[in-house]
Amino acid sequence: MAAQLNTLLRAAYEYVLPVPPAAGAVCAVRRRVAAVLADWSVSPGIVEDALLVVSELVTNAIVHALPPAVLRLSWVPGEGARIEVTDAGPTLSVGRSLAGVDPDEHGRGETIVHALATRHGIHVHLGGVTRWADLAVG
Repeated sequence: MAAQLNTLLRAAYEYVLPVPPAAGAVCAVRRRVAAVLADWSVSPGIVEDALLVVSELVTNAIVHALPPAVLRLSWVPGEGARIEVTDAGPTLSVGRSLAGVDPDEHGRGETIVHALATRHGIHVHLGGVTRWADLAVG
């Protein structure tokens, strides 16, 4: 019985959101994640970091990967948050590069995620790529 209750409580702190393949989707996803984290009573410091990580991972999926993309957000009170964005894989074809992309506009996402996350990584699997980041409670 206790194991079932623990599973139900943990499930209450997971949220899945499809990510539309459009640049304006980042703002909408950030707003939705902020609302979900507020409903879960997550501390403002974690929320700020989570929103930055969400922005970077979602932007990466929209700019560099094939749709569909899905964001999965998990929260374990007293431990922290996990943010995952799964997409259908890279869009860059052989011979195509990001030449001409303004480095002031792009290329810092991984550095930002690395600075904010306690752990982060990339999992390549059949059907796509999942980029994830864990944010620990203080």
